Amino acid sequence: MKNISKILACFVVLGIVTTSCSDIEQFNENDRNISQEQLEVDFQHVGSLYQPIFESIYQYSPAWSYQLQQNLNADVYSGYLTNPRPFVSGANNTTYSLVSGWNNFIWSVPYDNVMDNAKQISDLTETEFPTLNATALILKVAAMHRVSDVFGPIVYTSFGDLANAGVYDSQQEAYNAFFADLDTAVASLMADIDNVRFTAFDLSYSGNNTNWVKLANSLRLRLAIRISKVDPVKAKMEGEKALSQSLGLMETNADGFFVNSSLDHPLATIDNSWGDIRMNASMESILVGYDDSRSGSYFDAPTSVAGDVKGVRGGLPLLPGYSDELAQKADYIGFSSINDQIHTSRVQLMTTAEVYFLKAEAALRNWAGAGSAQANYEMGIMTSFEQHGASGAAAYMADNTSTPADYVDPVNPSNNITALSNITIAWDAGGTNEENLERIITQKWIAMFPEGQEAWSEFRRTGYPKIFPVVSNQSGGVVDTDIQIRRIPFVDSELSTNAAGVANAVSLLGGADNAGTRLWWDTGGPNF
Repeated sequence: MKNISKILACFVVLGIVTTSCSDIEQFNENDRNISQEQLEVDFQHVGSLYQPIFESIYQYSPAWSYQLQQNLNADVYSGYLTNPRPFVSGANNTTYSLVSGWNNFIWSVPYDNVMDNAKQISDLTETEFPTLNATALILKVAAMHRVSDVFGPIVYTSFGDLANAGVYDSQQEAYNAFFADLDTAVASLMADIDNVRFTAFDLSYSGNNTNWVKLANSLRLRLAIRISKVDPVKAKMEGEKALSQSLGLMETNADGFFVNSSLDHPLATIDNSWGDIRMNASMESILVGYDDSRSGSYFDAPTSVAGDVKGVRGGLPLLPGYSDELAQKADYIGFSSINDQIHTSRVQLMTTAEVYFLKAEAALRNWAGAGSAQANYEMGIMTSFEQHGASGAAAYMADNTSTPADYVDPVNPSNNITALSNITIAWDAGGTNEENLERIITQKWIAMFPEGQEAWSEFRRTGYPKIFPVVSNQSGGVVDTDIQIRRIPFVDSELSTNAAGVANAVSLLGGADNAGTRLWWDTGGPNF
């Protein structure tokens, strides 16, 4: 019938020529289909690729994927959160008995959802629409530096290159590539700062390119500070570039890097629905010791024990006296859960408060343009208090007596532990750089909650804040309990499909492929 209609349409009917045969073809196609040309008019062929990038830096759905991607590793290793249930009878990531199947998600989520889509965006836009490529580059750096900060060497510059498929960069090479990608992104955006093509696809800044440049500058400063001990010359150069760029860094809470999605925050499911995560004892020690008014914005009061907040020691085994995991979970699930102000659908990836603390450390390191270490430190605290609607910032900053508190486990006293630090809050102009760095990192750690990946990275780089070690170390001697876990080994999926690449990556790592080997920027040496 369709072919017959085409033939009839080609004849002159009743002396009237209705149209040409070629024109008639379009009428016989399904009018519900959208052509590639139509997609390209409003950049939908590119725009659809951004959402999975935004929602996979910190994966939203399914929640269990995020639980394996970050929650049962970095969120716990950072001292922020811990699991009340001792999964796998206590032999799991949190006790350093690493579960390979879990850790595949740390690798696969960003490669499948970030790198693949960013590569497609680059292929489609790099030449003709560089501002669209610029935002993809910034998102790629934001995602992939996290992956490198877990494993060390990663596949980055060779990704998508068939001739060099699976070739790893050393972590130093990866960081240099991150800086280069930020250079490209900033230059492209600055050349067409008022371009609005990205507005419809932007889950963070509604297409405001000035904000994207500020984010790029802020990420550059974060990465520069990260390498400040291992490569101080490069770090200073990149840090001062960030500090001197004409549009500047994040300045107000409105500049913060958040992803606004219609999906639920994965922590809401893990915390509220499953009861699989609770406050960490280290977080309790610091917030309670400092009488920090942000604690009520971060955590709910416990339901099973006394106190404003109550945390759980990290790395709990299946303790004696419990018949199974669920029986032990029942005793700890009533400890502090995360406040709903934290796990909204607006996922936090970088706060403006963090940027002020980065500037404070840059000032300690005498980087040009950083300003006053004390002024930045105090601005970081005030900005964080403002972000969370907390009161009393001025009195808090003046407190030169409060220190982290000892931890008491009301269920199992064997988990009690004395506070590891006596650092106070108030800036000490006569203090050493080391003492004031501990202040900076401790306050940055509080302000970055709940973003455990960055908090864990900074703990490894500096040793601050001083968080409690695991109760049970089941690494078989691979990880020193006091030094704590340093990285995640390369994953099974890579070992099975890219064995030669992994072998080279291990040589670039400079140590055994295990959880005790330090990354390139994790020198283990003095901070100054």
